Amino acid sequence: MADCCGSDLETQNLNQAQRRVLTIVMLINLVTFVGMVAASWLSHSSALLSGTLDNLGDAMTYALSLAVVGASVAAKAKVALFKGILISLAAIAVAVQIGWRLLHPEVPIVTTMGIAAVLNLLANGVCLYLLSAHREDDVNMSSVWECSRNDVAEGLAVLVTVAAVWVFDSAWPDLIVALALLVLFSRSAVKVLTSAVSELRGAQTAGA
Repeated sequence: MADCCGSDLETQNLNQAQRRVLTIVMLINLVTFVGMVAASWLSHSSALLSGTLDNLGDAMTYALSLAVVGASVAAKAKVALFKGILISLAAIAVAVQIGWRLLHPEVPIVTTMGIAAVLNLLANGVCLYLLSAHREDDVNMSSVWECSRNDVAEGLAVLVTVAAVWVFDSAWPDLIVALALLVLFSRSAVKVLTSAVSELRGAQTAGA
């Protein structure tokens, strides 16, 4: 009986810790999204726009993840499935933006782009650090960590883009990095969707 009570207490503590972390990273991404919207518009950067869409998608993802903390495996798997769909939509949006920029080439404003990229990377780094302790908790937290890792990779890529745009005075580095981020989002979407489907099948089998 004591072991049972102890296990329940540990579960409650874990759920509280997950909720706390998810709330913090959700707020960070909402604030970052607002700043990135302004920066991407002012700098005319496709790479920054991809980060902006990613921040919005992550904020929604964290809100969904927060809602299913402590829920059943099936519920968490369904939310993970929805996260995969959100990542896929972000990839589609980036693809559309790349196509538009190819038809309307414009060199991004390096200063604005650089400041935004540094602040975005710092915010994403904090989120990844906070989520790392919970990456193995369950499919819910694992998929959230996957999204956050993509954010850090995206932030580093944008910084490289800033340097390349400055050196070559060209829009092509921005478009090339945006294309690379498109591939990253697509691969991540496949991974999250595959994991979610597997968890759903397992939950259904256990229920049967």
